[in-house]
Amino acid sequence: MLFPTHLLVAVGVGRLAGHQRVRRRLPSTPTLSAWWLVVGAALPDVVDKPLGTLGVVDTYHSVGHSLLLVPLAVALAVRYRRGLAVTVGWGSHLALDAFHVVANGRASDALFLAWPALTRSDPLAIPPGEFARFYAGSPSFYVELGLWLAAVVVVLRSQSAADRRDGKKGGRRDGREGDR
Repeated sequence: MLFPTHLLVAVGVGRLAGHQRVRRRLPSTPTLSAWWLVVGAALPDVVDKPLGTLGVVDTYHSVGHSLLLVPLAVALAVRYRRGLAVTVGWGSHLALDAFHVVANGRASDALFLAWPALTRSDPLAIPPGEFARFYAGSPSFYVELGLWLAAVVVVLRSQSAADRRDGKKGGRRDGREGDR
């Protein structure tokens, strides 16, 4: 998935975890800071893309995308509330990237999750800029497009609900009539 979508999903997870309906049905669900969720969702690419670009590793999914970090992530999650948010964000990034390669017919590329214990002999080592062109039109591209469209709908519905709650019926946001 593209980097901005990882951040979008992290914000969505934060909103969902704090939603009234979720809080009522699952009262023990911890609230998660959207900021720390975004940090966790960004972490794999912030670590791995420079390593791949500089040639330190031969792939753009390496240490930051490895499930071998699970013990560290669990320790952070158990010890700190922020650590839980970072861990959930990081986990959502890995889940989305694994979904992406499987949906695009490259299930064996999901071996990146076990880096460095397991690696593909022919990884898709496309630099981030070129990847965007390669990605457009793939099956997971359309899933990603759907996520963004859903986010737009959620924002518009939230704004509409806020306007109704504030007694606004269209027009300017400051409540004054427009110029005549």
